[in-house]
Amino acid sequence: MLLVLAIAALIWGVGRLMGVSRQARLTLLAVLFGVVLLVQLMLPDGHPVRMATGESPALWLLLAGFAAMIAIYRRGLSALRKRAKDTEPAQQDSQKTGAFSETELNRYARHIVLREIGGPGQKRMKQARVLVIGAGGLGAPALQYLAAAGIGTIGVIDDDIVENANLQRQVIHRDADIGMPKVFSAQQAMVAQNPSVIVRPYHRRLTQEIAADLIADYDLILDGTDNFETRYLANATAVAAGKPLVSGALAQWEGQLNVFDPTHSGPCYECIFPEAPAPGLAPSCAEAGVIGPLPGVIGAMMAVETIKIVTDAGAPLRGQMLIYDALYGETRTIRLKPRADCPICGGKGQAR
Repeated sequence: MLLVLAIAALIWGVGRLMGVSRQARLTLLAVLFGVVLLVQLMLPDGHPVRMATGESPALWLLLAGFAAMIAIYRRGLSALRKRAKDTEPAQQDSQKTGAFSETELNRYARHIVLREIGGPGQKRMKQARVLVIGAGGLGAPALQYLAAAGIGTIGVIDDDIVENANLQRQVIHRDADIGMPKVFSAQQAMVAQNPSVIVRPYHRRLTQEIAADLIADYDLILDGTDNFETRYLANATAVAAGKPLVSGALAQWEGQLNVFDPTHSGPCYECIFPEAPAPGLAPSCAEAGVIGPLPGVIGAMMAVETIKIVTDAGAPLRGQMLIYDALYGETRTIRLKPRADCPICGGKGQAR
């Protein structure tokens, strides 16, 4: 048997060096296999040629079965890859042109009849590219509503996995998703909700090394993170790229919402929060707790602000902070101004 395998390797190697096509080399190997199998079936037991080629046809039939399984698997994989390549460009072309199928027209009818959005606004949503940082409490409802609303391309970056404790408020994830990276769990739910959108999952943390290139691919950024390091990085990168940043935050029963957009004379995040609070002054949800529906309220409002910016509808919360107190059912809005000595935007709507 080793002799036959050596001959097969010689045929493949020499044929490759001589420039023989892959199909021709496979044909030669098939001929070799046929000859060996014929020898095994025709010659009697103990014949020297049969002994030199493996003694029993069973071994060769088993090897042929494995080879057939591998070939079928590779062909199926190639077909799936081809289908994915054929489908994604078609989706991307559809996003660029803003063309709607009958299903989409029916789906977005309630948007299209809105005077402030209409057909042109829905077309802008289909062509929009939005990046959501974080697929947790705030990201979950924002992602769901952006996908349902028809935002054409949605990126989501998060390095976390779904845990049981997330499910009290992160409603995009399911019990069966525990242990799965949040970006993939969110992608499944979004595509199931609206197959017309393109979802780009990034299972990693937003870092200085990738932030500029990643944010450059999108028109608008949503920050739904729960740590100040990422918030400051997202803000600085968005300001440098001239992209609006929709930001939300939570604490127990209270949520806040901002649109930071220095290109429209508003402040940036660092104008309002020049430095992170001391440890213990701003405890996380895990430390202080949070009422389950609150992230849904603020996350949905982040999606609304995003749609307003994309469609140029109404008055986005630029230069304002909206605070919602769920315990007492109160809201208030605070006016915010750029800070002249801000090291990020300089208070002039331009990054330094």
